[in-house]
Amino acid sequence: MYAFGHENIKATHHSTLEVTTENYLTKKGDCIIGIRANKSAFLLNSKTKEFLRCNFSTLKVVIEVGEQSDAFICYGSNRLSFLNKTSIVFRKSKYIDDRTVGILCNKAASDIDRRIVAKLKDPSCKLVLKIFKT
Repeated sequence: MYAFGHENIKATHHSTLEVTTENYLTKKGDCIIGIRANKSAFLLNSKTKEFLRCNFSTLKVVIEVGEQSDAFICYGSNRLSFLNKTSIVFRKSKYIDDRTVGILCNKAASDIDRRIVAKLKDPSCKLVLKIFKT
């Protein structure tokens, strides 16, 4: 999946990381690392959802911006609903809502490489987010 940068991207939230299909970002959106995403929780493919709905399924999420990348590990849960049509959220906690795609992550927005975050302040910057089974 992909998303784009925005001048208001801060990526300072300590427990969540989010990408959204929305085309704007306020300064309060400190967990958001990309807007204008081509996917939401609802739009993930069925095989990905099936895998993520297994308790403690392990996934690696890779964020690529140009030549730079960062990655983190998180887990699935049989409580994931994938009903949200706007966003995807990864959480360090076990909290789950309709946007949640991964829990117990080892990184949040504030942990993402600051060189990547700096690039994401450019609205033309494209972020590629890949989810892998581990």
